[in-house]
Amino acid sequence: MATNNTTEQSLTKKVWNLATTLAGQGIGFTDYITQLTYLLFLKMDVENVEMFGEESAIPTGYQWADLIALDGLDLVKQYEETLKLLSEQDNLIGTIYTKAQNKIDKPVYLKKVITMIDEEQWLIMDGDVKGAIYESILEKNGQDKKSGAGQYFTPRPLIQAMVDCINPQMGETVCDPACGTGGFLLTAYDYMKGQSASKEKRDFLRDKALHGVDNTPLVVTLASMNLYLHGVGTDRSPIVCEDSLEKEPSTLVDVILANPPFGTRPAGSVDINRPDFYVETKNNQLNFLQHMMLMLKTGGRAAVVLPDNVLFEAGAGETIRKRLLQDFNLHTILRLPTGIFYAQGVKANVLFFTKGQPTKEVWFYDWKKR
Repeated sequence: MATNNTTEQSLTKKVWNLATTLAGQGIGFTDYITQLTYLLFLKMDVENVEMFGEESAIPTGYQWADLIALDGLDLVKQYEETLKLLSEQDNLIGTIYTKAQNKIDKPVYLKKVITMIDEEQWLIMDGDVKGAIYESILEKNGQDKKSGAGQYFTPRPLIQAMVDCINPQMGETVCDPACGTGGFLLTAYDYMKGQSASKEKRDFLRDKALHGVDNTPLVVTLASMNLYLHGVGTDRSPIVCEDSLEKEPSTLVDVILANPPFGTRPAGSVDINRPDFYVETKNNQLNFLQHMMLMLKTGGRAAVVLPDNVLFEAGAGETIRKRLLQDFNLHTILRLPTGIFYAQGVKANVLFFTKGQPTKEVWFYDWKKR
């Protein structure tokens, strides 16, 4: 039997060879990985029925068998009807298929993707293998500058360093209010999962500890599937599709890990009307910082990537900074090399702070590129 490592490498290669073929037909990596997600979920559903005798979570007439039996335009029509129906479902399925649309309109290429997925048994693969294959696709997609997908992908070594420093504990709640493809939540999950053998604590970690929010439907799909393939949120996804800044947090959390979007709010966004905010501003990262400060429980900890202007901007920036230093212990600032997230020349930092005590001293660290 192939080792996990061999399986992972050969499958990743297969998945990417097909991506290259589709790219030649004008189907970008982001569209490809989204369709892969929709189809993979259908295939895993039928495996669940065949191997474990479970009831299908997909309505009759729209399951994997209904797709693989077809070719040509009939296949495209069936696939599009399936996506529409599943996007209207509740719970995990509705989240995975949020605003789902077909982006592979040539039947022969849609059939190629379906055939590749059909050749493998995904459900019995170790969660770490499935997850690693998916993560490698997300990472490669995040490096595709043309698609703009990089904005949703924080480099994994930085995520790991932030999680290590925050030291989340099983039993704590962890939130990312701008979660992208779910890297922070997944790394926090991996960090915590070996901390206790208690079934109750492990169930809490898998089903209730993590919470992510993003306002881009595509990203919510990718994040939900990313967590699902790692065995997290198997009934209801911990990711929701909404704008974090629109309303006051309904629950407070123990830990926040985030790399929120920078700049001003996108055109067409709902105006922020938050009586709980310290100050009104159109600056996205200042609003996210306020939101996160308000969302933390007393004693709660945060690690957040923010550009330099948060530390030095006058006006609204100064007001928020004063509150941060007065009500939080901003104990560490990690200065990142330029060009990691923003345009070349824009400096970014990771701010580490704890709620409930004033700042007495701040440690600055420089992360040098090797």
